[in-house]
Amino acid sequence: IRTFDPDSQRSLYPVPEVRLLPGREFPMDDEARAAFRARWREKMEGDPTKVRLYKDIGTGIATAGIEYYLPLFFDSTATIFEYLGAKATLALHGDIDESLKRFWTDTRERHRFLQHDRERPILPPEDLFLKPEDFFTLANAHATLVVRGKEPVEWARPLPDLSVDRGAPEPLKKLQLHVGTTQHRVLIMAESQGRRESLLELLRDSRIEPPSVTSLAEFEAGTERFAIAVAPMAEGFFWTEPGIQFVTETELFATSPTARRRRKQEQVSDVNSLIKDLSELKVGDPVVHVNHGIGRYVGLENIDLGEGASEFLILEYADKATLKIPVAQLHLIGRYTGVSAEEAPLHRLGSGQWDKAKRRAAEQVRDTAAELLNLYARRAAREGFAFRFAPHDYEAFAASFGFEETPDQKAAIHAVIQDMVSPRPMDRLVCGDVGFGKTEVALRAAFVAVTGGKQVAILAPTTLLAEQHYQNIADRFGKWPVRVAEISRFRSSKEVKTTLEGLADGTIDIVVGTHALISDKVKFKRLGLLVIDEEHRFGVRHKEAIKAMRAEVDVLTLTATPIPRTLGMALEGLRDLSVIATAPQRRLAIKTFVRNETSGTIREAALRELKRGGQVYFLHNEVDTIEYRREKLQELLPEARIAVAHGQMPERELERVMRDFVAQRYNILLCSTIIETGIDVPSANTIVISRADKFGLAQLHQLRGRVGRSHHQAYAYLLVPEVEGLTKQAAQRLEAIQNMEELGSGFYLAMHDLEIRGAGEVLGENQSGNMMEVGFQLYNEMLSEAVRSLRAGREPDLLSPLSVTTEINLHAPALLPNDYCGDVHTRLSLYKRLASADKPEQIDTMLEEITDRFGKLPPQGQTLFDVHRLRVLAKPYGVIKIDAAPQLMIISFRPNAPIDAMRIIELVQKNRHIKLAGNDKLRIERETKEPKDRAQLIRDVLRSLGTPKVEA
Repeated sequence: IRTFDPDSQRSLYPVPEVRLLPGREFPMDDEARAAFRARWREKMEGDPTKVRLYKDIGTGIATAGIEYYLPLFFDSTATIFEYLGAKATLALHGDIDESLKRFWTDTRERHRFLQHDRERPILPPEDLFLKPEDFFTLANAHATLVVRGKEPVEWARPLPDLSVDRGAPEPLKKLQLHVGTTQHRVLIMAESQGRRESLLELLRDSRIEPPSVTSLAEFEAGTERFAIAVAPMAEGFFWTEPGIQFVTETELFATSPTARRRRKQEQVSDVNSLIKDLSELKVGDPVVHVNHGIGRYVGLENIDLGEGASEFLILEYADKATLKIPVAQLHLIGRYTGVSAEEAPLHRLGSGQWDKAKRRAAEQVRDTAAELLNLYARRAAREGFAFRFAPHDYEAFAASFGFEETPDQKAAIHAVIQDMVSPRPMDRLVCGDVGFGKTEVALRAAFVAVTGGKQVAILAPTTLLAEQHYQNIADRFGKWPVRVAEISRFRSSKEVKTTLEGLADGTIDIVVGTHALISDKVKFKRLGLLVIDEEHRFGVRHKEAIKAMRAEVDVLTLTATPIPRTLGMALEGLRDLSVIATAPQRRLAIKTFVRNETSGTIREAALRELKRGGQVYFLHNEVDTIEYRREKLQELLPEARIAVAHGQMPERELERVMRDFVAQRYNILLCSTIIETGIDVPSANTIVISRADKFGLAQLHQLRGRVGRSHHQAYAYLLVPEVEGLTKQAAQRLEAIQNMEELGSGFYLAMHDLEIRGAGEVLGENQSGNMMEVGFQLYNEMLSEAVRSLRAGREPDLLSPLSVTTEINLHAPALLPNDYCGDVHTRLSLYKRLASADKPEQIDTMLEEITDRFGKLPPQGQTLFDVHRLRVLAKPYGVIKIDAAPQLMIISFRPNAPIDAMRIIELVQKNRHIKLAGNDKLRIERETKEPKDRAQLIRDVLRSLGTPKVEA
């Protein structure tokens, strides 16, 4: 037996044995099950054959929540104290007394509440838990340590204020002065290797260069007055006896490293980077170079131009011509999406073909932009309603949400509320994967609207979904004086009539419904917010009616897979877009398999789920043969309780079946695509889709999202008659869905859909031709540039190079070596992110990330970061080229660069080694061996030119 590394695929070391722990705390063999049933009959009242859990144990199924019947499996159960040795010390942290009492009271309370449920009898709490007094009796047999914090100690004292002043010319002034004047020794503590590198970089900028030490012992034994080490310490202090001051980042940046780490994990998914990232680029994929057109990506190559190797991206154009691009210029490259790799039109280098294509696209873009702006201006000119709400009521409402919001969810909620309190009408699209909490965003918006005195309409594409939204809302608004109603086929005509009256006279605050809500009969007294769920499921006629409704109110659209047109619109910034791509904590990605349809596969898939007490969706999309399929399934799985649901059943019956399935009276639901939208069954974690090749990508994704709503591993089986015989498009779709196991892939999926379908619909037919010529991404950039210019009242100049870049040569290898970061995809993605970074903070964050992932940067990597730091710093000064050789450095500015001529003259007069060369160049003659010192010297020279003038 050997262990192995899944990333590098290499064996690591042999092991003599592997121990597997049982998956449950109790046995499930025949003997155990018989004993369980005997004890059940002894302890529980009532007829056991009426209890599902009792029957399930008989067939070997462990239903969810079975842990609460643990004592029925054993003669006696043990407590944790029986596993502790007599010599163990117990550390009691916090107020144990109080929390045990509270737990016991709550448990007794719940027991009293649930004890008469005939369908699920329960054991008394005493059989399952230790009473508080018993806990302390057992605990007192051990030595106990009580942990209390916050009492002052003799040996440590606080530090003076050393915080960084971010805006100042010398941010680290306080630390500099302190290190220079204190008689004590100072040790800076960085939280990780990556943070140490960032800190050193920051210190070096202020000319502080502490040596690194590896341990406290080494520092104590040495004579250094000042050093830096890696150790996770939350706060610094002065250790009086040896006279050492520990300074952590908490003192410097006034936030603790964990808060910063949490922030790092919480970086909100950035829409543009999701699309521009090159990490998924495969050899042979088409890419667009802003200046040379469409070519194919061939790979990364190390080339030595006489000053050590640098890494280049190799592109192939028509007639096998190749183009080599230094990795520092990757921001000029984007993916070419819109068609499959084989169909991409390759350009001929130097033929003028590309310029023509760009020109045609540019003319077109200008017209489109003008048209879009017109539409936008009409919307912005309309006065919306600026909502006001009481923050503490809102906080109380938000607190009743049972989960912690994910960062993206927070961002979306914040954006929606900002939109609502501003006087401009809201039109926001929230795109988030199925089950990522878009509903919560809508609930918060509804709360703001209702407390602001307006009515809310929530529109869902199916009756079942409307019903679930209604339940959810009625639940969350239960404690508030808010009236919620529903209009759908599940309601009697009398109920609907009452609701309509309530809407018209304003006594009903929130209404949930299907397209019945859009009919002329529905009149609102003061509608303020319209929430549309899964807009693309409504028909054209309904969409038109919705459009008429939305003219006057705030609109929030929720979708799991945006239709390309809305996606395109949103990307161009004309509808505000929030992406929720972070999965709730502890969600696992859904394991997806494409298999030939056989009885064996079906039985295995269903039993694996039923055995752990879960439920299965079985999707069969032909209503005529669904009954026959049911008989076949019943033969194959005699132990299952199967229900059937499809769109042609009478509405009330369908409703009953679905409600029973949610209540777990059935454990397999054989259904048509009616389940595609949103009803939520957390215990259903396997979906089997028959004839998966007949579904579109968006639909498959939506269906798969029905499972995996809790922290159990979910499975999706896509069954096809013959994997080998699939059409190319179907195979591509199934491959795409299988590769997109990660959570939050709905967004990428829409991108894939854009590619597979060709992006024709985004801007209407005639324009898709031009878009195909330059690629979706470049077209998008041109379009947003045009919109920006026209908005500012300028005529857009789209043919000027979109991204002028500073060319930098430090005459030293600048790359991430192969033996440091071996995976080409990862390297490519890092290069691209570095080249696209336009703020120093982004580069620092990347330095941290890379050091933490791969270890300390080698010199070539250091140089690569120096190049990008210089690029970011030099751009605002109008620098077009920096050539820094060991003896001579030249900085070239563009004509009319935004800097003060007096500053340049002053610089040349004060420094003998700096001279003017022509109008736009500075020569620095000084021997500087190390590339990092050359970079530092140039940074100092640029900074001495003052702040660049901001150009109009």
